Amino acid sequence: MAALPSYAGPLERFWYYAFRFLCGSIFLFLIAPIIVMIPLSFNAEPYFTFTPEMLAFKSEAFSLRWYQDILDNEQWLHSMKNSFIVGIAATFLATSLGTIAALGLSRGDMPYRTLIMGLLLSPMIVPLIITAAGLFFFYSSLGLAQTYTGLILAHTALGTPFVVITVTATLSGFDRNLIRASSSLGASPQRTFFKVILPLISPGVISGGLFAFVTSFDEVVVALFLAGFEQRTVPRQMWAGIREQISPTILAVATILVGVSILLLATMEILRRRSERLRGLSPN
Repeated sequence: MAALPSYAGPLERFWYYAFRFLCGSIFLFLIAPIIVMIPLSFNAEPYFTFTPEMLAFKSEAFSLRWYQDILDNEQWLHSMKNSFIVGIAATFLATSLGTIAALGLSRGDMPYRTLIMGLLLSPMIVPLIITAAGLFFFYSSLGLAQTYTGLILAHTALGTPFVVITVTATLSGFDRNLIRASSSLGASPQRTFFKVILPLISPGVISGGLFAFVTSFDEVVVALFLAGFEQRTVPRQMWAGIREQISPTILAVATILVGVSILLLATMEILRRRSERLRGLSPN
């Protein structure tokens, strides 16, 4: 954001600082629940509020007991295992399908391009409760409800639009003369894809895959409809914990999820900057 010029008048100075105060207030409003949740996950007592000892910063008021409870609880360990299994499988499928779709949609001669793009992005537009209900009735008729396969396919459908968007954005600056040059040198389409196209669009592919993984790892509505007891994911287990047995262990799990999300966002930002550098080095 540009600095305030020295010749700015009183009104300009007022709006300059008022705008920053407004942005800071909105930012604080958004992250306040996270700021409160993280220290509460280290509470030595089974409470969801700050104890007088915590406010006094006494060492005995803080503990890792709720993080240890995650490791000692079979249900939490099972749900984490399920989340990673479903998330990794759904990410692989969504990344593969989304990349192929983006490559086809990036072609200028693609028929019904707008219609196909709208259909691919519909899981992002249609309310999730409607998508979950439709998937439940459809998968029930196929015997896929309350199975790992059905949950993976459902999360694949939810994650594919993110891959399509990121890869399509990356392909918008792709120089197709490189494909023609590769073909003229005798490379097969498969070799051209793996040696020319994929290395250049890899930041977009990886970013889309990370978005797909986060979508799968944090999704709870579809899991409520499709997951049985054996297929419970971490968000589904958190939902059950809030309804059945309120424990600060939920805060510890939520803190871990926040840390994972921050790590993934930092990775996506690094990939975005790398993609910008590659575009800056590419010939016009």
